[in-house]
Amino acid sequence: MDTKEGVLMQRYELGKMVGHGNFAKVYHGRNLKTGVNVAIKIIDKSKVMKAGMVNQIKREISVTKLVKHPNIVHLHEVLASKTKIYFVLEYVKGGELFDKLIKGKLKEETARKYFRQLISAIGFCHSRGVYHRDLKPENLLLDDEGNLKVSDFGLSALAETRRQDGLLHTSCGTPAYVAPEVIDQKGYDGAKADIWSCGVVLFVLLAGFLPFHDSNLMEMYRKITMGKFKYPNSFPNEAKSLVSKILDPNPITRISIAEITEDSWFKTGLVCELPKRSEDMVSSLENQFDSFKGSFGEKIRDLTYQTEEIQGLEKDCVLNAFNIISLSWGFNLSGLFNHNAEDEREVRFMSGQPACSIVLKLEEIAKNWKLKVMKNNGVLLKVEGLEEGINDILAIDFEIYQITPNLHLIEAKRLGGDKYGFWEIVNEHVRPALIGVV
Repeated sequence: MDTKEGVLMQRYELGKMVGHGNFAKVYHGRNLKTGVNVAIKIIDKSKVMKAGMVNQIKREISVTKLVKHPNIVHLHEVLASKTKIYFVLEYVKGGELFDKLIKGKLKEETARKYFRQLISAIGFCHSRGVYHRDLKPENLLLDDEGNLKVSDFGLSALAETRRQDGLLHTSCGTPAYVAPEVIDQKGYDGAKADIWSCGVVLFVLLAGFLPFHDSNLMEMYRKITMGKFKYPNSFPNEAKSLVSKILDPNPITRISIAEITEDSWFKTGLVCELPKRSEDMVSSLENQFDSFKGSFGEKIRDLTYQTEEIQGLEKDCVLNAFNIISLSWGFNLSGLFNHNAEDEREVRFMSGQPACSIVLKLEEIAKNWKLKVMKNNGVLLKVEGLEEGINDILAIDFEIYQITPNLHLIEAKRLGGDKYGFWEIVNEHVRPALIGVV
């Protein structure tokens, strides 16, 4: 291990080992500067290269950076030495959800809470073009407040890796949790496969055992393909309907995440309060799911915005039904916030700050990053680097749209340069700076 006296690269103090696998060991750590507890996953480069898993590690890094959500384990940073790769992750000290299930089924309310958080996280992943592909209680962690955190994106896939038929073709996952279409090996929708796994998890939470289990693997696969399982007598009646819709062996008719969130059992006891802070509003909007992405999502692109000058942005404008939808928590607005999963060139987010403040803040950030700024009619700013990076000169277009007099949509487009530099500037600097009171 490339450390000196239990200190990693003069930044993290290493503690005891808390887990290990074939290629990695996980240690408890502490940030020496901030004192924050972290988990440090140490991967042996030579083992990874021998196993031909270099691309898998790269994918895990890019995916984990992409999916920042309260119910997903956060990746702080990635470090490397000549022999090791270090993932510095959020420390989740509550252990695996699996440990709770060893004692048997959970109380219905507890199971519902965990399932809601799982669906929130996976819906967010899908909205970013990410499919987990290995959802199971062992990969679901609990923090010290009892909140669920999805971990281990080592088998995940991005939408851009789909073939021309729009499907994924790599068979992977844990046998008891894998969807029938994955077993079939004819191609599958990554989102629908994840939903199936979520259904198996929900069954286990409420029953205390797996719906599909057999000592003979082929017999278990036969049961999965047929969707053949039995509910125990103690299984909540209202939850049976939801589980049956999720564990539908036909992915075409299988329930979607948007439909799951509208299910009566899922919504029981759910309190929806109007967020008072813009961070909450943006989070709420961005974590809505795909029910509305289709027909109306395309129409949103056809709306006409006032883009003549900054003063024009402060005036009222008519945006058809968008004003109503932006205030209605039942509708999905995810199409406005998703980056282009195909080439990762676009990011959209909301801000409650005035347009003039947005422009000033963008100029300030550009100056700090030593980027030159070019304006076009006040609402279109182009920032460009002075030096060439990995993939040409970094260039970003920022366009500002008024949604309501006090709410603006910022669209950032990468015109050139490295995508990781683009994501760092937009998501870690611009976005936090522009979230204001809505």
